[in-house]
Amino acid sequence: MKRNCTAALLIAASALSACSSIGGEGYGYGSYYAVNVHRVRVGNGNMSVVTPRPWNRQRAMLFDDVPAVEDWTLNGPLLDGITFITGLKSGHFMVRQRRTTDQQVPKFRSDMTPPEIAAMLESLYRVRGGSVDFRTISIQPRQFLGTNGFQFDYEHLDTDELWRKGRAVGGVINGQLYLVLYDAARSHYYEAALPDFEAIVASAQYNG
Repeated sequence: MKRNCTAALLIAASALSACSSIGGEGYGYGSYYAVNVHRVRVGNGNMSVVTPRPWNRQRAMLFDDVPAVEDWTLNGPLLDGITFITGLKSGHFMVRQRRTTDQQVPKFRSDMTPPEIAAMLESLYRVRGGSVDFRTISIQPRQFLGTNGFQFDYEHLDTDELWRKGRAVGGVINGQLYLVLYDAARSHYYEAALPDFEAIVASAQYNG
């Protein structure tokens, strides 16, 4: 089964799919469609961004509590991706989980600190994505959507033996998590599309 999950969050959910990013039937097919260079609303519409060049988008169906999740890829979901979360409510999970599962990804809480949110993302990669090695590079303050947010940089080794690198920029607005997460193969692809990610984050506007 080739349903993957882009970027950090969705590449993290690769254990549920068989590979590692958004997927679908394959790059350029299925539910992908182009995002051109103009302002577009993402997720549930409470956030809008502008991409500096065309990307490809697919609305993810993996999440129960987060209907406001959207995934983009530039070169294909195994190589790079951006995930937008636009309003994860306090007390909700990022992914579908059975109550009987021994290892659980923690619920988001509106009072979480940036390190706690970073730990939640790491748990997603380890528990649901099957990452065999996960390394935090840095956590630092960063303005996002007009609020005091954070930037989380990390890298991880997955079961496909490919090192990937990621950056998450987010903040909590009205008790809900807003996050833009970039995840890509560490060799070449991460640095190649990082300027696009930074331009997208800089363009982000809150429309709630």
